[in-house]
Amino acid sequence: MSWETITLLFLAGLSAGFIDAVAGGGGLISVPALLWAGLLPQMALGTNKMQAVWGTLMAVRKYAKAGYVSWPQVKLTVLITFVFACLGTWTVTHVSNEVLKKIVPWMLLGIAVYVLLSPGLGKTAAKARIRLGAFACLAGSVLGFYDGFFGPGTGTFWTLACISLLGLELTRATAFTKVVNLTSNAASLIVFVLSARVNYEIAAAMIAGQLIGGRLGAGMAIRHGAPFIRVIFITVVLAMVAKLLWDQFGWGINKFPESI
Repeated sequence: MSWETITLLFLAGLSAGFIDAVAGGGGLISVPALLWAGLLPQMALGTNKMQAVWGTLMAVRKYAKAGYVSWPQVKLTVLITFVFACLGTWTVTHVSNEVLKKIVPWMLLGIAVYVLLSPGLGKTAAKARIRLGAFACLAGSVLGFYDGFFGPGTGTFWTLACISLLGLELTRATAFTKVVNLTSNAASLIVFVLSARVNYEIAAAMIAGQLIGGRLGAGMAIRHGAPFIRVIFITVVLAMVAKLLWDQFGWGINKFPESI
């Protein structure tokens, strides 16, 4: 692997780590970068999970240190998410996900419109609409499985669920999202490692960037709070919608990969 390739992968990891730490969606950068480096789709997905885990871990550490993570609140959701993410990743090797590819862009577009039309969303904490146990079972099973099975927009769905169902303020919702994202990434990674679908040399180049990007992104989100997260959140969601629709209707050169 040339130094030029290593440098570009490092920068891709840094950018993806920064975006993921703030609003999710870093896979829009990292997965295409891995495919560009010559990896086959399944190997690219496994390698992506390997490098994403480290950036998300750095973001979780930053949010936890700043006091935005409540471990008693998140622990049950983490457990359920882990189990269903493993199941989702195992399932994706046996089942086609073409239907999800067609549905997800419109779901994300709906979220973007909802956030744009709700300027007060997540600015302050609100009353939870369901109990924490019910939220853990519902969101952990559905979004955990989804992240393992397909992936695009998982962080966006988690953040919106935390705000609308648990009543969390946007920064705390983002911190909660990072913890469960780390869980589903780690669960998927275990399955990919066991099936020998990780390129460790390429992952190492991106992990270095992820560690820096995750730290910087979480720091910016904590420092500037909900207004900053909101702008990045909407931008990333619209970018994901554009990318998914571009590939869905065959305008792009390459098909959208199986998962982000």
